[in-house]
Amino acid sequence: MGFENWTWFILAFLSAFFAALVTIFGKIGLKTVDSTVAAGVRAVIMALTMIGIIMLLGKSSQITELSRRDMLFIVLSGVSGALSWVFYFAALKLTEASRVATIDRTSILFIIVLSYLVLGEEVSLKTVIAGVLVFLGTLILLL
Repeated sequence: MGFENWTWFILAFLSAFFAALVTIFGKIGLKTVDSTVAAGVRAVIMALTMIGIIMLLGKSSQITELSRRDMLFIVLSGVSGALSWVFYFAALKLTEASRVATIDRTSILFIIVLSYLVLGEEVSLKTVIAGVLVFLGTLILLL
C-alpha cells in the first residue's frame, strides 16, 4: 500500500482540501444562524449533491443491490456523520475555526484505536508514534 498508485493519495488530499473549505465556509455561514439549523441545511445540500453525483455517474441502480448489512453500516455511518457535524458546527459557532479543526482532526486517534478493536487492523510502532505526535501536535496548537 505504497505510492505506486497515487489515486488514493490524490483523493485523500482533495478530501482534506474540501474539508478545510467546509470549516471556512461553515464559520462564515454561522455568523447569524443556529448551528443545528446550519448542520441540517448542510446535510440536505450534501444529500442533493450526492444524488446528483450518483445519477451523473449512472450508479443509481446499485442502490437496490445493497444488502441489509450494507445498509445498516451505511446508516450508522450517516448517523455518526450527522452527529459529528452537529457538534462540529456547535463548536465552530463558539470559537475560532482553527481551534475546532485542530480538535476535530484528532479523530485519527479514535480511528487508530477503533480500527484495531473493531476491524482487526494491525497497529505498528510507526502508527503508535504517529498517533503520539498527532496528540502532542494538537496540544501544542491549542496552547
